[in-house]
Amino acid sequence: MSSPIRVLIADDHAVLRAGLRLLLIGQHEFEVVAEASTGSEALSLAEKLQPDLILLDLSMPSLGGMEILPTLRKMVPSIKILILTMHDDPQYLRQALKHGASGYVLKKAADAELISAIQAVLRGEMYVHPSMTRVLLEDILPETKFSNADLTWSNLSEREQGVLKMVALGHTSAEIAEQLSLSAKTVETYRARGMEKLGLRTRAALVKFALQEGLIKKE
Repeated sequence: MSSPIRVLIADDHAVLRAGLRLLLIGQHEFEVVAEASTGSEALSLAEKLQPDLILLDLSMPSLGGMEILPTLRKMVPSIKILILTMHDDPQYLRQALKHGASGYVLKKAADAELISAIQAVLRGEMYVHPSMTRVLLEDILPETKFSNADLTWSNLSEREQGVLKMVALGHTSAEIAEQLSLSAKTVETYRARGMEKLGLRTRAALVKFALQEGLIKKE
């Protein structure tokens, strides 16, 4: 049996920390080794306990998450740092990624979305909350046009089109499931099938395609 993923939760709201602890413990694959309510405490605990992952709030007393990010990255190079914040300002996102964050999730994210984000960063991937993916397009994608003949919107069923358009607009799987009266699993099936038909692998590529085809508009 593999060892559990050791997690440090850093947030100044005790109720939120308690909720995160329950969420993670319920997954059985995680162990919450400590909680911190300030940036200084988070640094001290990270150095002492060497966790695999830290859920880090940006706004905390003494030192905020953004302030300790560079030090945290140098202190524990192997740690995965997932920002969990209420800030949806693109500048916060860019700064967090620049200073070594592995991912960026908004606190309004559904439970399932947070678990998906954690699993992604633990695999070595970068995770950005769907509603913020669009702000990074100009940073991470070249100004090129899709030319693959397979990238045809009409190849998709009406339900696949609806799901993918909502994904491109930044909705989470849980939000889409609620709005379309589907299960989250069914939404994921439509999403995966539609992405495969379009020949797209990432959410960023889907947003790029949707913008180019006029399915959504730049904000």
